[in-house]
Amino acid sequence: MQGELIVDYGKTAPAVLEGVGGESNVESLGHCATRLRFVLKDASKADRAAVEAAPGVITVVESGGQFQVVIGNDVAKAYAGITRISGLGADRAPAKGGKASRSGSAGSVPRGNPLTRLVDVISSIFTPFLWTLAGAGLLKATIVLVTKLGLVAETSQEFTVLNAAGDGVFFFLPVLLAVTAAKRFGSNQWTAMAIAGSLVYPAIGALNEAGDPVSFFGIPMVMVAYASSVIPVILAVYVQSFVERGLDKALPSSIRNFITPMLTIAVMVPLTLLTIGPASDWAGQGASSLIGWLFGLSPAVAGAVLGGTWQIMVVFGIHWGLVPMMANDLAVQGHSLLYGPLVAASAAQGAAVLAVMLRTRSKSLKKLAGPAAVSSFLAGITEPAVYGVNLRLKKPFVYACIAGAVGGGIASAGGSASTAYIMPGLLSLSAYLEVGSFALQLIGVGVAVALSFGLTMALGFKDIPEDTAEAAEAPEVPETGAAGADSADGAASERPAGEAFEVATPVEGRVLALADVPDPVFASGTLGDGAAVAPTSGEVHSPIDGTVVSVLPHAYGLRSPEGVEVLVHIGIDTVRLGGEHFTTAVRQGDHVRIGDPLGEVDLAAVEAAGYDTTTMVIILDTAGTGVVRTTGHAEVEHSTVLLSLGPERELTPVG
Repeated sequence: MQGELIVDYGKTAPAVLEGVGGESNVESLGHCATRLRFVLKDASKADRAAVEAAPGVITVVESGGQFQVVIGNDVAKAYAGITRISGLGADRAPAKGGKASRSGSAGSVPRGNPLTRLVDVISSIFTPFLWTLAGAGLLKATIVLVTKLGLVAETSQEFTVLNAAGDGVFFFLPVLLAVTAAKRFGSNQWTAMAIAGSLVYPAIGALNEAGDPVSFFGIPMVMVAYASSVIPVILAVYVQSFVERGLDKALPSSIRNFITPMLTIAVMVPLTLLTIGPASDWAGQGASSLIGWLFGLSPAVAGAVLGGTWQIMVVFGIHWGLVPMMANDLAVQGHSLLYGPLVAASAAQGAAVLAVMLRTRSKSLKKLAGPAAVSSFLAGITEPAVYGVNLRLKKPFVYACIAGAVGGGIASAGGSASTAYIMPGLLSLSAYLEVGSFALQLIGVGVAVALSFGLTMALGFKDIPEDTAEAAEAPEVPETGAAGADSADGAASERPAGEAFEVATPVEGRVLALADVPDPVFASGTLGDGAAVAPTSGEVHSPIDGTVVSVLPHAYGLRSPEGVEVLVHIGIDTVRLGGEHFTTAVRQGDHVRIGDPLGEVDLAAVEAAGYDTTTMVIILDTAGTGVVRTTGHAEVEHSTVLLSLGPERELTPVG
């Protein structure tokens, strides 16, 4: 089996790329569950034999105007190898029918309500540079510590250099986000970086700081601070993806390469400043007015509201609306009550991520949580904790917000306020000594920490399996894994010798022999043994107990605790629909049991679009379990046994 071979996909990539005629001969590149899909400018330049001779390549299929290189369940590794050595794939807008790449070609499709989907998108966009963010946050915490100890003066040049080293990634966060957001949405990375760079350009920042009216060809422009912001650049890059696709369709190829980025930048920068700026300012001013009114009504209530929502406002960039109020308070009265609940809010995030570190079984998540907790506690730098751990897991973020509300309310009840512009961490508590009750400030922080830690430890969260966590560190190489993977409870399990392993049907319908499938790769058994079903229902269910290792709208990869890998592929060439008419109910890393819903497909719509809906169930890797036997049933319902694996079984023709 292909999955049993050790393949160096670093060698596969250049060999395949050379075999298709080089990067210049590729119009677009994508991949589905098993194949690299090239659209070539000149098919005659491709050397099919050379491509098939490349390491890890099973075969080549030329169909529907595509040059399809069949890799198997490690296709994402080969795809990642090609994108690393070329400009193909990740930084290009998706080809026709390639909508799926905007939501992660080999990852999961966001599901749930709009807020849940937004959180998933934000978390996935932060994933590639979480370690850098955590390291920079820890460096900032260290700098704060050494200045508090008097080892380095804040007025020294040494401090300036070290502070820039720690703060640079946060100041230029929009630029980093532009890169990963572009990969997520299928936009051009370099154009996205140019747009983000414009938002943090010094002259734009100066317009905001000056406070004078700003207009763009007579249109009033509300200026805000974009440094360290998150939502503005993500929204900008999302819109950019549509602008680029529209321009690529409208412009002739002779000028497209340079006119598209020129017009995209010229449109997106003013559009972002004119729309997102006012929206951020409106939301920030609204939050500022509400918090100010609440402090006049009841400091305890205001502290609870601000402590509970501070990190939410940070995620959406609304917190910038409070900064002018804080600065004005410090200038006029020498202190600001708005700072009162913020240490509790920051420490609560640190406590939640500390609990995650103790509870999670993911080694990579444990390593990330450590420095994230330290930077949250000491310096109030919560970005690594929020984006790297808590928001990603959702529940710990909610627990921390609840704890921040309780602790913030206690701290503000005593009139606690800061007398300096600070980052709200434990090392900055000295700024709270002069105004209000310092004892209640300490109690509020302590309660927030204890409550956040306790809720996370007691109520728990949906953990990220180790294989998914590792993939998150390098999302460009999502793996379906190898045989012998761990089971849902973290321990590898084995089926007793001689006992058959059964695979249920994922869809209702009429059973077909794999050889009758109108696709040469599936029909030949190149990818593995299995069967097919002509579906009569659009509901797709899990055929085995195990872990979801890959999700595409039209295909699911699953792995049993024993290491048996199963591919459920809905339709022939349905990847070209780009996810249209498909919905998914699971994500990569989810644990499922036989019969659990994986997703749905509108069979009538897919057939109306001209695609065959035959669903293939393929055993990609038997993990040494034995040969495959197909059911003798002509018609199957959900959870009916379709395939069985056993050491002394023979393949039985479909009756």
